[in-house]
Amino acid sequence: MKRRTRLLLSIISAILLSLAWLGFPGWVLFVAFLPLLLIEQFFVDQKSKYKSVSFFLYALLTFFMWNIVTTYWVMHASLAGMMVAVFLNSIFMSAVWWLAHIVRRNLSGKMSYFALAIFWLSFEYLHFNWEIEWPWLTLGHGFANNIKMIQWYEFTGVLGGSLWVLLINFALFKLLNKIVLLKSKRLIIKASVNVILLIIVPLFFSIVIFRNYEEIKNPKNIVIVQPNIDPYSESFTQEASDEKLLKFIKLGESMIDDSTDFVVGPETLIEQEWKEDRITSYKQYHYLLSMVQKSNNLGLVFGASTYKIYKKGEKLSETVRTSTDGTKFDGYNTALFLNGKGELQTYHKSVLVPGVEKMPFVKHLGFLKKFIIDLGGSAGSYGTQPERTNFVADDGTKIAPVICYESVFGEYLSEYVKKGASLIFIITNDGWWKNTPGYKQHMSFSRLRAIETRRSIARAANTGISCFINQKGEVFQKTQWWAEAVLKGQINTNNKLTFYVKYGDFIGRLSAFLSVLILLLLVVTRLKR
Repeated sequence: MKRRTRLLLSIISAILLSLAWLGFPGWVLFVAFLPLLLIEQFFVDQKSKYKSVSFFLYALLTFFMWNIVTTYWVMHASLAGMMVAVFLNSIFMSAVWWLAHIVRRNLSGKMSYFALAIFWLSFEYLHFNWEIEWPWLTLGHGFANNIKMIQWYEFTGVLGGSLWVLLINFALFKLLNKIVLLKSKRLIIKASVNVILLIIVPLFFSIVIFRNYEEIKNPKNIVIVQPNIDPYSESFTQEASDEKLLKFIKLGESMIDDSTDFVVGPETLIEQEWKEDRITSYKQYHYLLSMVQKSNNLGLVFGASTYKIYKKGEKLSETVRTSTDGTKFDGYNTALFLNGKGELQTYHKSVLVPGVEKMPFVKHLGFLKKFIIDLGGSAGSYGTQPERTNFVADDGTKIAPVICYESVFGEYLSEYVKKGASLIFIITNDGWWKNTPGYKQHMSFSRLRAIETRRSIARAANTGISCFINQKGEVFQKTQWWAEAVLKGQINTNNKLTFYVKYGDFIGRLSAFLSVLILLLLVVTRLKR
């Protein structure tokens, strides 16, 4: 195989992997790894001639292109952040394949592809749970717009979809090898049946679930407000902030009536930072309270920037920042719940965007934090809270307040549901990504969270897409991008726990354990030689 052929195959794999994130059907992923597997086979066959690092470079080309094509839009918020994310993620993905390639060079038989699947799933699981988490390109997310295919995510979560993609790619590659090598008809038929079963059985199971799943009718009346404020051009003066808030209130009041249970606004509706121990003293708080009091038992969920000042002698958090005058404080990206009695509940966003909202590995790299965030003379990561907390409405309904990036993390979100959340409200500001695939991808991932938890979702996005999502992941009453809008609809509560909510990413945990065993086997084998 010539070098230019190998380069072309790497590029083809990158294109096929990217399509599912660019609006094409997720089933394209079933063949996306075939070109890369062909390259890997070549380097196994020629292992006496080429070192393993040769394959690493072709894998790096594939994964670099996949990352840049699908997540280039991050540059609108941070060019440096985009470059770092693309570079690191490409290295990590390539390292997974390279490690599996080394296993295949040293351990013959079926262990090689088994190792690749286990290493990849371990990598995806790690990306949900470490300090530089970036699970955007988890393979299972590629089916976000094909919900009829993956209703069984209520059992496996998105890692089940990743496993499905890998198994079908391996089975198809095995089939093609048998055809090319002119194996017996019996072996070809057997391989063909394996491919068909891997595709058809999960599809059939999913369609049966989709057609038979029925929501219990216990609706809540929701109003979603999309104020459409351009985050790049908005002014942060008191006058401009008041004007923005009054526009939000006007839009909301146009749909509120006595039957309305909740109004949902976007992330960072309040940009001028509120001190947490005196929120009720702000003029904007009273504007919102006046709005809530116009209807019986109405609850308002919205986002704000808040902060807490530490008193002398008080224990400081790891994320504490220091202002220019030496004051110690924590800043938060906060969701708030306000009822007609003026009672406030707060939740601090706790899955933060690495390099933008937080300094990864702050315990060890804290000396670098000034290069990550510099806001108004302060530097450091946003503060978080140790556990998920639900908002509790006057009638006892528990709501999961999910802020922006947190909606990408299935197991994290399931913790709200374990604590009794019967609805999910996602508040976000996707205007940072401008008119790119980024905001569409982000919205589509919410559909998977609905399936995994079987919870209805109200999603309020500053510039769109705002929408309602039912417990099967179907989107209805969605807004247009970059337009003022207000939606009024009903979604049903649910209190049953899915298998996934109970056991989380068990596929990832099992894969991580098996990865350690495979690596130990590899080390022992190399030492024996």
